[in-house]
Amino acid sequence: MHALRSLTPPLRLRPGHLGCSTWMDSDHTVHYQEDWATEPDIRDRVVSDGFTRLLSVIEASEGLPEVQFNFVTKTRGLDYVAEVRGAAGPAEANDERR
Repeated sequence: MHALRSLTPPLRLRPGHLGCSTWMDSDHTVHYQEDWATEPDIRDRVVSDGFTRLLSVIEASEGLPEVQFNFVTKTRGLDYVAEVRGAAGPAEANDERR
């Protein structure tokens, strides 16, 4: 939880960021949630270096992590990350200033 919480302060400066939460259930499942105003805002987040660091923390977790992107009409998983990062190209994928 500490590693996830350490990644959140820079989010407050990003356009469209509405909030972020980290919590643990009674069964010790850790949850991390980010809320964004628009899909373009979340797409910018997904291609950022900060999101790469988040993915590293998730990959280092115990057990099999579950990643979800909840939109009004659908829920996506890591396929969304692959889609957005594949469309962004290398120059945009490293742009942390968005």
